[in-house]
Amino acid sequence: MNDELKDEDTRGARVLIVYPQMRGKGDLDTGARLEEAHGLALAIGLIVADAIAIPIREPRAGTLFGEGQIQNISVACELNGAELVIVDGSLSAIQQRNLEEKLKRKVIDRTGLILEIFGERAATAEGRLQVELAHLDYQARRLVRSWTHLERQRGGFGFLGGPGETQIEADRRMIRDRMARIRRELEQVRRTRGLHRERREKAPWPVIALVGYTNAGKSTLFNKLTGADVMAEDLLFATLDPTMRAIRLPGVEKAILSDTVGFISDLPTQLVAAFRATLEEVTAADVLLHVRDIANADTEAQKRQVLEVLADLGVMTEEGDDGAEPAIPIIEVWNKWDLLASTHAEELRETIAQRANETIVPLSALTGLGCDHLLQIVSQQLTAGAQLYSFVLPTADGQRIAFLHARGEVVSEEPAGEGPDGPQVCMQVRLTKRELGRFGTL
Repeated sequence: MNDELKDEDTRGARVLIVYPQMRGKGDLDTGARLEEAHGLALAIGLIVADAIAIPIREPRAGTLFGEGQIQNISVACELNGAELVIVDGSLSAIQQRNLEEKLKRKVIDRTGLILEIFGERAATAEGRLQVELAHLDYQARRLVRSWTHLERQRGGFGFLGGPGETQIEADRRMIRDRMARIRRELEQVRRTRGLHRERREKAPWPVIALVGYTNAGKSTLFNKLTGADVMAEDLLFATLDPTMRAIRLPGVEKAILSDTVGFISDLPTQLVAAFRATLEEVTAADVLLHVRDIANADTEAQKRQVLEVLADLGVMTEEGDDGAEPAIPIIEVWNKWDLLASTHAEELRETIAQRANETIVPLSALTGLGCDHLLQIVSQQLTAGAQLYSFVLPTADGQRIAFLHARGEVVSEEPAGEGPDGPQVCMQVRLTKRELGRFGTL
């Protein structure tokens, strides 16, 4: 648990959210950013007393805000009975400490809040390790020389130190040692995940990964398509650990659907690094379903945030004339269609018609509207570009023959006489390039 909020009495505490509005920074508008910060606070059980935006012209090195602005924050805390102040931005250790001294209240920044949410929601051993690594990295960056009574005792000559070390240096050493141990454990998890991925690539089942902004409805759609009971609530980061289930598609015997962690604007760099192993599952998918909350006014800004993370993972390539092109086919799922007014829905249908070069599926994961159409589109995508190939195989080679039946469209299958390994069969099969590559590894 993050030290920022580990005290039990912080749950249910009244908080004041302060958004430092800096000119030219941020993809979301001010109202959306405050609403998102409100959702993050609710996700950890805090009571939002008020949320305000404060324009920042020149950030102060020591406090971020000016003296008059700090006074206004203090007054707002008194009026709203706020015990905690959440600054919806990044604070240095010095800024956080100085603000706490001036406001006489606990202060945390956006990174600390998100780390706390991740720490509470991570359910698997891997997820907990990833969160702890991110938290330790965050903590190590915030160790400042605040223990003046424990300064280094110099003795001896040259570079030789005295008999002791400062408290801050001891803390840093312990953090470094713990981070090294966690990285070794995560490396083992990565190797195991890689082996599982290799086995899935050899298995005759395509993988479909759900990606999208947090609270876009990925887990709700996952449950609707698979009949699973993954936690799906109207909360930011309701689920963190990846979940996989088998589903059936028209013309495809079996496929694997994977639910992944949601993205968010200004996702802390520590978390992006820590969860890279989990997010790398996306890079091994055959198709990505980009689930968007189409009823959200900032859906386009959220889309840009998701595409930035996908580009960071190497999912997007620089092949197209118009910029990044997906290395893996992406189907946009415009979710929460049931929340749209009829006029807005009609406008969006016209938009879909105009963007004929993209694959867009409107649906409601909550009601099931459009889900059957989505499965048909995914099936078409998985079987698109298939070509006819001819194979002569020993009849005793059950593994490869079963693969061709499961992953391809068998056009013909006839005896082909005797071969070095006994009776043979000639098979005419329609396969995609990806399936042909997997067949070659068997």
